[in-house]
Amino acid sequence: MTANRLLYLVRHGEATADGRLTEAGREQARLTGARLASVPFASVQHSPVERAAQTAALITSHLPGVPVEQTPLAGDYVPYLPPAAELPAFAKGFLDGYSPAEIAEGAALIAQAERRYTATAEHDTHELVVTHNFLIGWLVRHALDAPPARWIGINQANCGITVLLYRVGRPPSLVSFNDLAHLPDRLRWTGFPPGLHV
Repeated sequence: MTANRLLYLVRHGEATADGRLTEAGREQARLTGARLASVPFASVQHSPVERAAQTAALITSHLPGVPVEQTPLAGDYVPYLPPAAELPAFAKGFLDGYSPAEIAEGAALIAQAERRYTATAEHDTHELVVTHNFLIGWLVRHALDAPPARWIGINQANCGITVLLYRVGRPPSLVSFNDLAHLPDRLRWTGFPPGLHV
């Protein structure tokens, strides 16, 4: 029987400009933890960036006994800079603030992250990664076998839950995307411009 490896991806809660969670972000994280409390997670990984680390701490307070690891693979970095000819028109200038060194570091990290997070397993398992918009966009793009540049524009709401499924001999599956059912209306779609609230 084929084992199911379910990867749960959660973007950090709403944060201030200095990178700390707002009160709304803390509430989003607590509600996300309550939503995920019944999932038999084998592990939790999270970004070292403060807003994600704070989110992970609030979520994992609902997951006693689950091993937690901080890793740069779940950090906030650019996974891939497309050549200018492949960059979507709406994204022109979007990545201009990143240095060549940061782009190179992101390329190295995403190669490791892709190997780690898109692997299959021998037994059914559930894993949680508390991370950032860019990594989730990249992993969703990978699961859908979209062109590398397509990670740009795949947006996550704060504390939205995305679930990917990996099985031996089968392509990855997008099980759910940006699930916000655990959040009241006032806490949904933060991190999105108003015109994209649904």
